[in-house]
Parts: sequence; structure tokens; C-alpha cells
Amino acid sequence: AGPRRLRAAAMAGFVRELERRAGPALRLEQRAAGGVGCVVWDAALVLAKFLETGACPLARRHVLELGAGTGAVGIMAATLGANVTVTDLEELQELLMVNIENNKHLVTGSVRAKVLKWGEDVTEFQPPPDYILMADCIYYEESLEPLLKTLKDLTGPDTCVLCCYEQRTMGKNPEIERKYFELLQRDFELEKIPLDRHDEEYRSEDIHIMNIHRKQTVGPE
Repeated sequence: AGPRRLRAAAMAGFVRELERRAGPALRLEQRAAGGVGCVVWDAALVLAKFLETGACPLARRHVLELGAGTGAVGIMAATLGANVTVTDLEELQELLMVNIENNKHLVTGSVRAKVLKWGEDVTEFQPPPDYILMADCIYYEESLEPLLKTLKDLTGPDTCVLCCYEQRTMGKNPEIERKYFELLQRDFELEKIPLDRHDEEYRSEDIHIMNIHRKQTVGPE
């Protein structure tokens, strides 16, 4: 176990820098061990840099990030003046706290980390936020229903959900993606943000940003 343990120790924390248009880069610690939540995925970079284009006014807005992982997207929103809650499972809280601490001098709004398990009670996250941010949250079939329940429970008529995902062609990914958007369209309106509105450097043909709103109900539900 000698060399293997050494390698794990060497890779335990490695920093990803995400440069910003104004001021110093975000420094985001990642974890090699610990599953999908622990690295900064490309979709998170694309969404974080899209927020910087100013397409969505974030100053003093209430923002919630789902499946935040390293917190890259939410922390970027906080540097743009938003009051942000980054959420993920219990086991990712320590990494989120480290990254909030490492970047707090860049934050002009506020940012805090909280546990939110999809499908469970969201009372403490009410009233509905102005924005919900999601980067690469669609890859487990079993998490689709809980994620949709959470989205429905969290969104108000004016909540804007920005969902950024990388289109994957391997295995069950296309099927899961198709099912997710099919289920989503029962309650939400979806609009794809054109590529030319993404950050000119951080963009890719296979990474999409969707602007999602609750369908307006007419009359009694």
C-alpha cells in the first residue's frame, strides 16, 4: 500500500485557477478521491464564465446552487455581488467551506454552504431564490426524479434556473438526458442560450446552457 498511499496523498488537494475578468483568479481546491463532486467540470467553468458576461444581473440577488461540488459557479456569482447558498451532500461540505474561505476576499455579495439532498424538504431554503444554478447535474437516472422534485419545490414564478451541461454520447447518457428534459418540460419552459452569448473563450459546441422557468399556471392548479 506504500506507493499507492503516497500517490493518494500527493493528489489529495490540487488547485484549479479560474481567472476572472476583473481582479484575481478564483482558487478552487479539488479532491482526487471522493467521486464526481470533487473536480471543477468543464460545464461549471462555462456557466461561471457566462455569469461574468453580465447577461443575468446578480448584484444583491438571492442565488442557490444545486450540486455545487467545488462551489466554482456559486462562488463566482458571489464575486459578482450575489447572495449565494451553495448546496451539496454532507460529504462535500468540507471542500465547499475550504473554497469559500480561500476566495472570501473576492466576494462582494455573500456565500455560505449548506447540505441539500435532492428530493428532501427545502423549507429552510425558502422563499424561492431569484436564481438557481446547476452545472452538470444530470448523470444518474435515479437522481432525476428527486432533482425535479427539488426544482419544483424551490422555484417561484420569477425564479430563473440556469442549467449548464455537457452533452455526452457514451452509454446511457443520451437516454438519461432525453428523459430529464422530457420530465422537466411538464412543469417548466426551456430556452437554450445561444453559443454566441457564452463567454467567447469558455464555450464549447457540446456544452449547453438552458434558461428554465416555471410554466405559468392559469386558474386553480
